[in-house]
Order: sequence, then structure tokens, then C-alpha cells
Amino acid sequence: MELNERADIDTSQIEDGRGSGGGGGIGGLPIGGGGIAGVVVTLIIAVVGGYFGINTLGGGGGESTGQPLTQCSDDAQKLQVLECRNGLYVTSIQNYWQKQFPESFGEQYKPAKTHLFSGNVNTACGAADSGVGPFYCPADDKVYIDLTFYQVLSKQLGAPGEFAQPYVLAHEYGHHVQDVLGTEEEMRRRQERDPDSANQESVKLELQADCYAGAWAHSAASTTDKDGDKIFTSLTDADIQEGIQTAGQIGDDALQGRGGGEVNPEQFTHGTSEQRQKWFRVGWESGDPTQCDTFKAGAVS
Repeated sequence: MELNERADIDTSQIEDGRGSGGGGGIGGLPIGGGGIAGVVVTLIIAVVGGYFGINTLGGGGGESTGQPLTQCSDDAQKLQVLECRNGLYVTSIQNYWQKQFPESFGEQYKPAKTHLFSGNVNTACGAADSGVGPFYCPADDKVYIDLTFYQVLSKQLGAPGEFAQPYVLAHEYGHHVQDVLGTEEEMRRRQERDPDSANQESVKLELQADCYAGAWAHSAASTTDKDGDKIFTSLTDADIQEGIQTAGQIGDDALQGRGGGEVNPEQFTHGTSEQRQKWFRVGWESGDPTQCDTFKAGAVS
């Protein structure tokens, strides 16, 4: 995978809130999902005691603040900077959805910003810390990430490939797509009507976000910046395999097993390794987000 150093990073899509502090934190979340103060939290399990995915903690934090990135204008150096590479990933993902969303769903896409934080952060969904991992907050339409998470992904979770990074971001933006379409809200209503199905509904939501990430990956090599310059100069099958490997490393069964506990399917909230890889492939092979209907009867078993 190679990025185009001439591609323009839309820094207005990235907020840099590092150093601005935050509040509280929600550390110590149990592996396998669960509730915080009675609110269901649907997240992709990432590390022992932490998650990443979609965060609906509910009030209490207030909205975060941040400044646009300013260090990503030097073409000669920007691709050496982690923040700038991730800025290009976000530009690619959002430019893909700006075009694909109306083609697939007949509606206009509403962009969402990515907010960088360090340590902890206050959001419209509540206060969070780095132990939560990357997440999307539907209350303020933002993706939140502490970039040190990539070290955890590489060193602790066995997903060292660079394509693991845009896969994570594309998954989070998949949650934003669900929010815009009303899928996430409808899933919450289903959980409320039938609490016994809450975990199964959560799995469907997460697998669909994986599929949306795969759909972006299918077209990533053709995404361009505002001037029409390609964002990626190369994207190979090996890169896609890194995305598939990452999906496998964060399956519920893999993470429960890595944590040393019993693998309990009743506690799955994000899907098995096999399921996560399967649905990423569905998106990647079809390139069609409308093929990502994990809520269709029989789609997920």
C-alpha cells in the first residue's frame, strides 16, 4: 500500500483534541460487551478491558473540542507523519461515501469528523478513555481515536499490517453510515422490544460495518482528493489480506480466547473471526454496500 504524496489531505475533516484533556473515563469494561449505567454499549472488542466500535454511553460528557490538523501541508514530509496518513485515509473514506452513498441509497451523505484524542475525551455520548479504543458517537457524528491504539493492534492483537489502520477507520465510518440511514436507531428499538436478542442485533450491526469497510476497500484505489489526484498509488491483494487478518484477530471468539477465559457464544456482540472476515469479503468482492444487509432474515447465523 502506497499513498500519493501529492494528494491533498482535507484537514477540515480531522479535529486534533490531543492535549485538551477530557473527563472521567469509562475504563474497566468487561470483555464480551455489557452495559454502563443501564445503557447498552455496542463496541468491537479490542483489548482486555476495552473495546472499539460504536459508543452510545448517553449524556454526561459534553461535546469535545479540537482544532483542525495543521502539520500536514508539507508534501515532502507528510506521509512520514501518522496523523497525516490517517488524514488521507479519512479523506479517501469520506470521498468514497460522498459518491457511493447517493448511488446506493438514494440519499445525500452527511460527512462526519474524526477527532484525535490522547488519554481521555469528553463526547456527546459521555466521557471515554483510551481503553475504549476507537469508536463512533452518533450523538455528535464523530469518530474518536487515540492513535496509540495502533500499537495495541499491532503488538497485542497480532494485526501489524498498515492496512489495519484504514480498516479500523472504515469500520467506524460504516457506523456513521448506519447512523445516517437510521439502521443503528432501528437496531436499538429491536433490542428494547426483545432484550434477549440484544447481542445478536449488536453482532449484525458490527458485521454490517465490516462489510461497509470492505466496500470502501474495493474502491479505495480509485478514490481521489478534491483536485482529482488519486489518494492511493497502489493497493494490492496483500493489503486487503491485512484487512481480512485484522478482522479475524478481533473476532469475539479470538478475543475471548486470548483473554484466557471461556469462549462463550452467548456473550458475542461483534461476531466471530470467521463472520467478520466473511462480511469484510462480501463488501470487498461485491463493491456494493447494498449487499451488506446483515439484518436480512438468515443473513447471519
